[in-house]
Amino acid sequence: MCSTKLKLTLGLAAAVATNVLAQPSTPAPAVPPAPTNAPAAPATATNAAPAPADQGRSGGNGFLKAYDNWNREVKNPVSWFSWGADFRFRNEYFNNAITLNEDGIRHEQDYFRFRERIWATVLPVTNVSLNARFSGEQREWMKPSYASQFDFGEGLEWRYGILDNAYAKWSNIGNVPLTISAGRQDVQFGEPLNWWLVGDGTPDDGSWTFFLDSIRANYDIKDLKTKVDVVYIYQQARPDATIPTVGESSDNKPTPYMLTEQNEQGVIFYLSNKSINNMQLDGYFIYKRDDKELAYGDNANIYTIGSKVSGTPTTNWAYSVEGAYQFGDKQDATVLPAYTTSPTAWRNIDAYGANARLTYLCRDKLNNQFSFAVECLSGDNPNTKGTDEMFDVLWGRWPRWSELYIYSYINETSRKIAQMNNIIRFGPTWVCTPIKNTTFSATYNPMFAIENTPTRAANPTLFSDDGTFRGHYLQTVLKHKFNEHLSGHLWAEFVWMGDYYTHNNCMTFLRGELLYTF
Repeated sequence: MCSTKLKLTLGLAAAVATNVLAQPSTPAPAVPPAPTNAPAAPATATNAAPAPADQGRSGGNGFLKAYDNWNREVKNPVSWFSWGADFRFRNEYFNNAITLNEDGIRHEQDYFRFRERIWATVLPVTNVSLNARFSGEQREWMKPSYASQFDFGEGLEWRYGILDNAYAKWSNIGNVPLTISAGRQDVQFGEPLNWWLVGDGTPDDGSWTFFLDSIRANYDIKDLKTKVDVVYIYQQARPDATIPTVGESSDNKPTPYMLTEQNEQGVIFYLSNKSINNMQLDGYFIYKRDDKELAYGDNANIYTIGSKVSGTPTTNWAYSVEGAYQFGDKQDATVLPAYTTSPTAWRNIDAYGANARLTYLCRDKLNNQFSFAVECLSGDNPNTKGTDEMFDVLWGRWPRWSELYIYSYINETSRKIAQMNNIIRFGPTWVCTPIKNTTFSATYNPMFAIENTPTRAANPTLFSDDGTFRGHYLQTVLKHKFNEHLSGHLWAEFVWMGDYYTHNNCMTFLRGELLYTF
């Protein structure tokens, strides 16, 4: 593993250095940072002609200019059709994140991920587009894997191919600012790459896809500077339940591939207003119904009401504050017998969550930015058997702020990855642009549990039951964009485990990535 990581690190670093020597040193303009660990925004085709290639990035290279021109012409050959593709290569290593114990079986994971996507947009008539995207991902396991679908083995896991976007979009309906899109589409709400409760409808495939099968209507009330979104969601747990996959997915042996643990329906009402200068006010209501498909899924009726305030009061300051309250009822057989009246009991939901961020933008030569973030998600109180206080992040189970810590929740909460809850975290982040097209960031968070006992623990022996300090969290990320088509990053995260856990080991996550976009 060490030699693999070393080669990938040195290769990316050398490529960055070579690329930098050919570029001017003018820094990019400062903008408020998105969370550094967010995935690349899903690519979508467009009928608009792309902007001319950046002369600085091309470094005056005639071949690159010619390639960019050819690329644009090939991807948009006629006015009513456009297409594109990308290829993502990752090498990921983590230790102790799932087992929470350095002596646990398969505590070390080392694997390569290969994801391919191709998409297209057709414009049959004015204001109407038909959009589709197909993707596949394979993994090469260098150590015995944690994937039961691959029988915990080593070697190449082919997985399957899936149509992860297939929707129609109609804009300016009846010459009014109304847009409706229907089908399989990516739906996110909130700041770009910081989607709190609606961001990923397929958490079990590991940032391969993000889609929600849904119908979305957006109305832009321009006079009031207000946008209204209404979304209906009908999401199936199995990848081939609605549209067949290429290759075995839910029929896979020894265990099926899944998108999530339960079939899900929902309705979202989201209101966003910008009538106050340099401020945005959001309010929303979300209903989510769960019908369990796997033994560790749940049945639930979850109602969430929330609001958010964000803005830029000056050119140097940016802020956001968001909070939500949840009520309803949930039937969850993974709640341990000591903390519920019955495994089949429906318990009343009484939960809350909040997050906030304050950022100072220096707007200096290195684009230094300093921010302080805080987040609080309630946890289930073990002393109230008839009430469930665990905040449910709904369709927000993705690595919004940590690629590493989402795995720790598999043993803590119902075997569900990224089911974040029972946590208070806070701390600073520093972001800078040391050279053109390169960003570096560092984040530190001390993390605490609100309740010292996880009531849904898959393995209760991994938790001390008498401590609330989760540990010290550290993240560093180096990103570089080589040109219009190629980008990459080096990623590292560590958690020094606290007294909330039985074992005081160190969790580790390392990743190198290259992304080529055609």
